Amino acid sequence: MRAGGTGAGIGILGGSFDPVHNAHIAIARAALAGLGLAKVLWIPGGTPPHREAPLASGAHRAAMVALAIRGEPRFELDLREIRKTSPGYTVETLEDLRAELGTDADLVLLIGADQYARLETWHRWQDLFGLSRIAVFARPGETLAGAQRVTVVPMSPLDISSTAIRARIAAGDPPRGLLPDAVLDYIQTNRLYSSPERRTR
Repeated sequence: MRAGGTGAGIGILGGSFDPVHNAHIAIARAALAGLGLAKVLWIPGGTPPHREAPLASGAHRAAMVALAIRGEPRFELDLREIRKTSPGYTVETLEDLRAELGTDADLVLLIGADQYARLETWHRWQDLFGLSRIAVFARPGETLAGAQRVTVVPMSPLDISSTAIRARIAAGDPPRGLLPDAVLDYIQTNRLYSSPERRTR
């Protein structure tokens, strides 16, 4: 199924956001424009079940997302996963949202093509389809296996990653232009991601 149509859906954009950057924002904006969403919920992850914990604390990552989405009334920060003390799973977050918003709410899980390729490794991944629509952001013309079960949103990828941003900051090379200026200023003010040597100078 291809992107299009109108509605008042609620996009769900999760991630560690360690830190949030311009590619995340591009996905959220493409979702608003291409899926007719009323808003996008940004949900920073808490304790990840299958990978190392984020370098920045939940409070810092939430603050960076708040700065990144400031000024867009259709973007909303949701702290439910950060507030959990146990590992969080996307399916549980969707169940919580479904319980709060009702069975008629149009929830749309927003994921990249790389995440979609690993979807079968997610906890209770088959239940995701009963809890929300799934929109996959892929290269224009890219063919996705099982695409009949998802909405494909063609999108040219941005060559930006949180890992590369953290590496540049640790090396003393501010990655201005890859993330909102307000987020970079916050990182520098709070000395996030700097190498130990730079923090002690």
